[in-house]
Amino acid sequence: MIDSIFGSLLLLLAMVVIVWRFGLIIRQLWQTVEVRGLLLATAVILLAGMFIFRALEGWSYLDALYFSLITLTTVGYGDFSPVTPLGKIMTMIYILLGLGIISSFIVAVAQTFKPLSQATKEPE
Repeated sequence: MIDSIFGSLLLLLAMVVIVWRFGLIIRQLWQTVEVRGLLLATAVILLAGMFIFRALEGWSYLDALYFSLITLTTVGYGDFSPVTPLGKIMTMIYILLGLGIISSFIVAVAQTFKPLSQATKEPE
């Protein structure tokens, strides 16, 4: 019983630390104008995909957002795929539009944190 309580508290603490660090990262990214624009564009393209695929494929909002995210990050698990002809056409267009936006966002985030990682390295 004590192990279960201790494990639950440890898990809760880890989750609090992760959410806190995520908030700090978002706050830091929000200060950079380029990254802020790309963050907003990424959110818009993901939300647009969510609404489009919900309408075309009849998926839930969560499933449509999940499909949009795994498609644009090129993970592509394959557990969801469009079956309607219009859904397939829209997926091709969505990939061409969204891949550039989300990859630019990822590069901008990496460039934002690159000086931080170089500053923490010890001299050789």
